[in-house]
Amino acid sequence: MLNVPAGRTLRFAPALAAASVIVAVSCLTRVFLALRPDVAVTWGFADWLGIFGFGLLFDAVAALYLVTPLVLWLALAPDRIARRRLYRASIVLAVFAFAYGALFLAVAEWLFWDEFFSRFNFIAVDYLIYTTEVLGNIRQSYPVGTILLALLLPAAAITAPLARRVWRWSGEPLGWRPALLALLACSGAVAATLAFLSVDVKNFSAEDAANDLAGNGVYEFFAANYRNELSYDRHYATLPLAEAVAKVRAALEEDGGRLLSPGGEGFERKVSSGKPERRLNVVLISVESLGAEFLGAYGDPRGLTPNLDRLSRESLWFAKVFATGNRTVRGMEALALALPPPPGQSIVRRPNNEGLFSLGSVFAGKGYASLFAYGGYGYFDNMNAFFEANGYRAIDRRSIPSDRIEVETIWGVADEHLFDHVLEEIDRERSARPGHPVFAHVMTTSNHRPYVYPSGRIDIPSGTGRDGAVKYSDYAIGRFIEQARARPWFDDTVFVIVADHGVNARSGMQIPVDKYLIPLFVYAPKHVAPRRIDRLMSQIDIAPTLLGLLDFSYTSKFFGRDILHAPPESDRAFVANYQTLGYLKGDRMVVLQPKKKVEVYRMSEDMTHREPAQDPALAREAISFYQTASYAFRSGLYRDVAQAPPERRARTAAAERG
Repeated sequence: MLNVPAGRTLRFAPALAAASVIVAVSCLTRVFLALRPDVAVTWGFADWLGIFGFGLLFDAVAALYLVTPLVLWLALAPDRIARRRLYRASIVLAVFAFAYGALFLAVAEWLFWDEFFSRFNFIAVDYLIYTTEVLGNIRQSYPVGTILLALLLPAAAITAPLARRVWRWSGEPLGWRPALLALLACSGAVAATLAFLSVDVKNFSAEDAANDLAGNGVYEFFAANYRNELSYDRHYATLPLAEAVAKVRAALEEDGGRLLSPGGEGFERKVSSGKPERRLNVVLISVESLGAEFLGAYGDPRGLTPNLDRLSRESLWFAKVFATGNRTVRGMEALALALPPPPGQSIVRRPNNEGLFSLGSVFAGKGYASLFAYGGYGYFDNMNAFFEANGYRAIDRRSIPSDRIEVETIWGVADEHLFDHVLEEIDRERSARPGHPVFAHVMTTSNHRPYVYPSGRIDIPSGTGRDGAVKYSDYAIGRFIEQARARPWFDDTVFVIVADHGVNARSGMQIPVDKYLIPLFVYAPKHVAPRRIDRLMSQIDIAPTLLGLLDFSYTSKFFGRDILHAPPESDRAFVANYQTLGYLKGDRMVVLQPKKKVEVYRMSEDMTHREPAQDPALAREAISFYQTASYAFRSGLYRDVAQAPPERRARTAAAERG
């Protein structure tokens, strides 16, 4: 029989009943998962004790989180409402819903384990992003309707013995003091678990299966969502770590730069130009969703980008650049860190992403003022926190006076307002620190739904669609450069214009490679001669290529390569979404997916079609880069040397002198 609290706290017994059901079903789920034939049990008594001991802890915490809204509901209901039949029936129905939900999650966990041999992780989170494809696949793979109907019977069987008591308990009188105490106790328990309990606590074993069994699916799901990461080593094809690191180190040294730790595992290398450094201002504009397919320079006939088309003829135009991902945070990650995209969420949104080696930290080390400017509120996608922790000063909507803003959306102010503010910030920095150049990374927002911008700027009405937003973004960039031309610092400034990602690169769980093609223009009339470069290039190559154009000598950790000085035969590009990791080289693409799946394709010239191919060497190369990039971030090897402990800085300095 279920034990319930006595006295005037009986009102909360339904929540205790629901929590007990959740814990019981979770424990049974763990038992059934442990009995699966694909779980090779080689563990002793201590392992089983850890599995079910930690498992009970996380089951209880998950149940606490789930029933907290019910506790709130029970506590706030006045006695006169609680005595009504409709209210009591709703509480019984709520207990039934918890039982049904627990059973549904148990089935979902079983099926997920069948696919990925683990509890819920970031793949499950990812499924919420690709709902059309995933739900379609689930409907085609499983008898969803039958399962949902079948679960009604055990849920009813669980609820029936409790129904009469839940009915009685829910109508018990409750004074304000016990209600307040219950709310304080519940909120205190939730706060304590959030502050002091980590999903890593359950990882007591060297066996992944044992650690997974010790977890709870609901808790794991939300922990994966918070961490925004997916373990590369656990879910993707790997090589022996030493082999993968050695392959990447050799490739980086071949592309340019002397490794500072021969025979080690670090990626520091000395890049020397042999020329005087050109300390020019740099304005890097990453344009929201500007796929190459919108530009006349790439063959579009609509005339949406007259300013950018003109710049293509007046700039150093890299015509075959591929974005690393399909979201803004992926573009910012690539532009700032020059690191291949790890699976899961972008590093911009992950914990422990501070003090990394970045383009901003390189410029800051050269005495530049490094800025990140965004037209929206920079707490979105963790942008301000990321950039401020990695060598930049962040500027966002809060810095822009409201009386200067004619149009703004939920995403940010119209691009022209952002550009006007950036001009003032550059003027201010140049005035405050004469002789010190400025690096500004500007992230636009106008080319985003709802496609609203100031009227009278272009010949397409505001709010009518993507074409107008593209044309307005082009207008704002042209206006910005013309206004900058009147500044005394214009002649000594390099403008870099690139997209954060392509607009149609979001479709499906596979990678539509042709939609990852983005423009890249480097415009500096006094310093960079116009020409077109058609070499295959990745978004992570932009930072080292830019620094190469400036003839900088510096200690680099970038995985990207200076395309103007690296050998053409090693040209490659990284293209990815949350789960699928792609590696382009020549006419081949390697695709890495969870469950350690590796495929190689031969791509058509326009990247719209592919056919299976064989290239084991290229597959190992792709695995090496992605595995090593994930390892570099996770292990701390991608931290900025300037922020490393003193003894490590001393070793690096000695290596440079040697």
